[in-house]
Amino acid sequence: MQAATENLSIIRPDDWHLHLRDGEVLASVVGHTAQQFARAIIMPNLRPPVVTTALALAYRERIMAALDKAGVEPGRFTPLMTLYLTDNTSADEVVRASESGMVHGIKLYPAGATTNSDAGVTDLLGRCAKALAAMQRVGMPLLVHGEVTDPAIDLFDREAVFIERVMLPLRNAYPELKVVFEHLTTQDGVQYVQQAEGPVAATITAHHLLYNRNALFQGGVRPHWYCLPVLKREKHRLALLEAATGGSGRFFLGTDSAPHSKGLKENACGCAGCYTALHAMELYASAFDSVGKLDQLEAFASLNGPAFYGLPVNQDRLVLQRTDYVIPQELPLADSTVVPLAAGESLGWKVIA
Repeated sequence: MQAATENLSIIRPDDWHLHLRDGEVLASVVGHTAQQFARAIIMPNLRPPVVTTALALAYRERIMAALDKAGVEPGRFTPLMTLYLTDNTSADEVVRASESGMVHGIKLYPAGATTNSDAGVTDLLGRCAKALAAMQRVGMPLLVHGEVTDPAIDLFDREAVFIERVMLPLRNAYPELKVVFEHLTTQDGVQYVQQAEGPVAATITAHHLLYNRNALFQGGVRPHWYCLPVLKREKHRLALLEAATGGSGRFFLGTDSAPHSKGLKENACGCAGCYTALHAMELYASAFDSVGKLDQLEAFASLNGPAFYGLPVNQDRLVLQRTDYVIPQELPLADSTVVPLAAGESLGWKVIA
């Protein structure tokens, strides 16, 4: 990493957890990610979900068309596709996905865990055994939304219980399966990833590094800070920040940027998700700067993810400048608008190249 007094230059980063949606929403947001990242793991929870390789490749073509429409130069950004794991995902489909060269992970949504997760898995080890065995055999990563959906479990405890009920039995049954514990939110999760045997890693969002659950309630209920997994206590935020900046190769960048229209967020039953694609690297730089660890940002954002996924490191660079940057209040989103996280607030960094 090269750092000057006012500028910070790092290898261009990748986003290992991103929601782009589809249609006009996709066209509205894809350019924001392409401005900052070279690649991104694209979440498959569309309606209907992306459950086959053929559907993933068709979705990829729509993303490429949206990039072209947005004026993104060819080769600037590469979408890395995923499949949505269901109770019916076959071993043959896992092999097809691997052989395509375009599908880089299969996503576990426990049924009902988050946005568009109704088709998710009901019994991972019971219903998905053949698919998991095939994934372990071909080296296809399992990307997990790490929360149980048992209504008897407190919302703030669902990640810790997921470790006990799902991750430990999964690792015992498939010790060589590559697993990414996505959008980690707790001290419990950090400790598990640090100590787990075998190929286990985790993504961490910028909002879980910067904010605790108080952010949801400052001056009233603030729906644009509502995401799943939900923001946690300050001790968990500090544990995540220590993990992200601590030099371990098991933690890397995943924004979980999730566009929802302003009306769907500011609603009696508001959607979960924070929109951070516009200013992701400014948010991450602010988090790392807050603990004097800017020297660790390049490894977290640009090196650890490619190493885990077995992909080459990007060749070009991204430059941030230390300067005031006021986050816009709203952005266009299809025929509506989206409110970016921390709209109207000022950050101390701005991407300039």
